[in-house]
Amino acid sequence: MAEPFKNLFNADVVTAMGRALAASSAAFPRAEFERIALDGLEALELKARSEQIVQALEATLPAEFPAAVAVLLGALHPETDGHDRTDPKSLERGINGWAIMPMTEYVGRHGAAHFELAMAAQRELTQRFTAEFGIRHLIALDPPRALEAMEPWARDANEHVRRLVSEGTRPRLPWGIRLQCFIREPEACLPLLEALRDDPSEYVRRSVANHLNDIAKDHPDLLARIAADWWQGAPAPRQKLLRHALRTLLKQGHPGALAVVGHRPIAWHDAALEILTPTVRVGDKLAFRFAGRMAEVPEALRLDYAIHHMKANGQTRPKVFRWKHQPTVTDRQWEGTREHSFKIVTTRRYYPGRHELDIIANGQVVARGTFELRE
Repeated sequence: MAEPFKNLFNADVVTAMGRALAASSAAFPRAEFERIALDGLEALELKARSEQIVQALEATLPAEFPAAVAVLLGALHPETDGHDRTDPKSLERGINGWAIMPMTEYVGRHGAAHFELAMAAQRELTQRFTAEFGIRHLIALDPPRALEAMEPWARDANEHVRRLVSEGTRPRLPWGIRLQCFIREPEACLPLLEALRDDPSEYVRRSVANHLNDIAKDHPDLLARIAADWWQGAPAPRQKLLRHALRTLLKQGHPGALAVVGHRPIAWHDAALEILTPTVRVGDKLAFRFAGRMAEVPEALRLDYAIHHMKANGQTRPKVFRWKHQPTVTDRQWEGTREHSFKIVTTRRYYPGRHELDIIANGQVVARGTFELRE
């Protein structure tokens, strides 16, 4: 059985942090830090464990922020790359990996009066893990000042620093506080994202794509325009970035997003959907077949299907699933069979009743059928 995710913060990690912090400063009260950080730790989940370590840092680091930062930075692993951050033994040489997370949170919460120092500390910390969560406190405090500080980071030699520029400013970063300033005005980050769109690191480009996808959730038309502009003369890696950035809009059938990647409306002749299992029980599979002939060979074909799931209130809500995406099409005729599982999962509850199934080609519903779901 895999190790529980929460054990990324365990007694060994806390002990290693205490040892490194004490090595950084002889005055650091290691025993007190470990006592607070370890108190009831086993009963806590991952984020709560990190929070308890933050509280231990708050209770034991020097009251003056510059002095506290000096202790933290002096406890870091000497290497920023070239070692396995997931290897617990790497903590023997200094703090890195997940143990950095509460340190970035401490700096973010307490660095307001020393903004430049706090931002510089986040730059150092992110090179050993990621400061994408802790830095958000500083960004929310003064967005223009934070963006100005991060501008040269987009050209930094370290890919973790460059990634922090796009990941740390994501409007809706999972686990992170939402940056309402960028939810309202996403354009503020565009110069930095544009500077990173052709970054040599896939790790960085993926972060840019995820930032753009965040924008899609509040400003879909804006993202479609950005993507159309960036697509002009785009090399293959940037095209891949944009496809990932547009994933939410493509799934929703947004016309502008579909047009960017060449998924234009298609006229179909004799499009037919056959439900092969008109009655399906929870735990079994729905099977269906779709066939049709396109009026002309399209530039590209994105074929999805949507199931209108019955809800507890008797209403239905569609959920789109990927079927077949063809960047190049050579034949006007298309046919295929698909199965969809209704196995019981903890993340979804199925309600019996009449369900609809849509076939979606390049964002347009081209065929529809029904089936009965039973318990």
